[in-house]
Formats: sequence, C-alpha cells, structure tokens
Amino acid sequence: MTASDGAGTRCGTIAIVGRPNVGKSTLLNALVGQKISITSRKAQTTRHRIVGVRTRGTTQFVFVDTPGFQTHHGQALNRNLNRAVRSSLADVDLVLLLVEAGRFGSDDQRVVELLPPGVPAILVANKLDTVHRRDELLPWLQQLPQHHDFAEYVPLSARRSSDVERLLDIIEPRLPEQPWIHDADALTDRNERFLASEIVREKLFRLTGDELPYTSTVVIDRFEEQPAKPPSRRPARAAELAPRRVHIAATIVVERDSHKGIVIGQGGERLKRIGTEARHELQQLLDAQVMLALWVQVRSGWADDEKHLHSYGFE
Repeated sequence: MTASDGAGTRCGTIAIVGRPNVGKSTLLNALVGQKISITSRKAQTTRHRIVGVRTRGTTQFVFVDTPGFQTHHGQALNRNLNRAVRSSLADVDLVLLLVEAGRFGSDDQRVVELLPPGVPAILVANKLDTVHRRDELLPWLQQLPQHHDFAEYVPLSARRSSDVERLLDIIEPRLPEQPWIHDADALTDRNERFLASEIVREKLFRLTGDELPYTSTVVIDRFEEQPAKPPSRRPARAAELAPRRVHIAATIVVERDSHKGIVIGQGGERLKRIGTEARHELQQLLDAQVMLALWVQVRSGWADDEKHLHSYGFE
C-alpha cells in the first residue's frame, strides 16, 4: 500500500554520510530494521548508493547510505566513491553526519565541507558503547558547534534499539508533510541480484581480513530463478510447494595472482567457506533454496580503470 494523497503523512530523504568505518551501514540496517547494507571492518565496504526505507506510523523515512568519503587515495575507484557521496547529498531533506563519539578529525571536517547549504544536518556521535569515560564526552560535544551549525547532536550506539528509535523520533518532525515515495512494506530500491553480489563481497572481506586489499569486487554472472515445484507428482496445495530455487554464479575479481591464492585458500577451503556462508545468508534473505557457484579471476588494474568500473556496475 502507498499513501497517495499525503493527508497526515510525512516522507523525506535522509543522507547518511561520514568518513570510512564510522558505522554508516550498521546504522542504516538498524534504522530500516533489516540488513540491506553489508558491513565489515575493512574500509570501503560500502561502494554504492544504497536506499533503505522505514515506514513507521504515518511517516516514511528514506535513508541513503553512502560510501565513506575518501581523502587519501586518488585511484579511479576512490574518485567514483566520492562522486557517489556528493551525488547523494543532492536534493535531500536532512543529513546525518556520522562520527565516532569522542573523535572529530580532519577527515570528518572534509565531510562537513560537503554538507549542502540550507539543508539541516544532525551530528550523530556513534559507537557510544565504546566510550569508557562518559565525563569526557560533554567537553567534546561542546566544541562541535565550531565545525558546523548542526541542528541536533545525538550520541548513540547503532547497536542499541532504544537509541535508534530515539534518533527516528528526532528525525520525524523535520521531514516534510507529503505522500510516501515507496510502498509501506518496501525496504530498499536495490534488486536481489545486487544484494547477492554484496553478500558474497561481505563474506569475502570478513573471511580474508587484512590479507586481501580492498581492491577486490564481486560480479554476478548468472542469477536465475526457477519456479517452485510440488514435493511429489501428485497435485499439491499452494502451502505444500517447495520454496523457489535461485541459481547464482559469481566471479570474485582480484588484482594479483597472490590475491587469488588468498581467496581460494589451502585446498580451496577459504573459497568454499565464503560460498557456504554467503549461500546460507542468501537463503534467508531471498526466502529461497540457493545454489551458489563462485570463481576467482585476476584482472590487474581494474580499480583504476573507468571502463572496468562501469562494467562492474559503478556509476
């Protein structure tokens, strides 16, 4: 159902921005109430503009997760990520600037300089659960107005549901009164093919850690859905139908032969584990029986080649 006339409804677009590794994707997933953006400790995990939708009561929140703004790398991939950040800040109703509680450095200031004039911004001090001396937080908060005229200052932990609901309460009255953009049950604007590539990439990064450079990506070569089949030859009721089946083939692209060995692991064990963990999560996400096949391909210099970036789905 979509609220079409706008009577008594609110809807607005909220950009989530910040430097790498401040917890933007974790916060997005918490705000939406379901995982739609992958997370890992590796910088540049988020590489695309991802929209997450939360409809609560008469209000629809349209959140835009962005890559971490890069200040130290000049290759084509990083320039692409920064373009995604800048474009996401166009035509939004509100900005959430995410920083780590107790820390505000030059990289954070670079993101502040991107904030569009005339658009209210809320500073969200995330990872409050990692601050051991809370008495030091107040002086830190008091010096933040010198960086920007923020509309609100919200310390929180994205992992605490009560904090997330409090943030939604703060955002809600700042959104315009207008019809909803998406259906009431919508969660994201991304399709299942994109989500499949992201889940595989998350497992790749989590299971290789610092061994594998960030210049690795995942390309979906095949995504085919087969209709559900009855469990036997006899006529079946709808409730007896087996779950749908999805066949996925994906290629993990790395830059060097040594990186290929890292991904495959001894006797192929690491690649097998990446596939197993990705398949299990995809089955829950897609509510389907998933068959997943993975390959690893070496393509030197892909992250600094605009043609390759476009072919891999970067804008």
